[in-house]
Amino acid sequence: MISHNELTDKKFILQFENCSLNPSLFSHEAHIRLAWIYIKKYGCQKAEERVQKYLKAFVKHVGATDKYNTTLTIAAIKIVAHFIKKSDKNNFKEFILEHPQLNTNFKLLINSHYSIDIYNSILAKEKYMEPDLKTF
Repeated sequence: MISHNELTDKKFILQFENCSLNPSLFSHEAHIRLAWIYIKKYGCQKAEERVQKYLKAFVKHVGATDKYNTTLTIAAIKIVAHFIKKSDKNNFKEFILEHPQLNTNFKLLINSHYSIDIYNSILAKEKYMEPDLKTF
């Protein structure tokens, strides 16, 4: 398998949640897709809880706990939720085509909300930091 897009939403979530998803398929876009699916299914608050829970389990399973970042995870969900509100697309492929900046300029989107480098902040990795430049 070459891409997470070859999986249905149901299979993608199932494999992610039970940690059987091939880590090589869990790209940046797959992270965005995960947030999109959970937000569409559960709403933003529940999506934040589920993504954190299952992402922590997934990174632990693949031995990459040092890559987990609480602030980045929650901020990403909030950004995806913002774009969902502007969209009428009901499938991820159309959604990401409509909002390519989620793939191509994601770091710029994050940096427009934070004056600090949340990617490398130990505090940001451990606990959610509210944005200090503009809210989501």
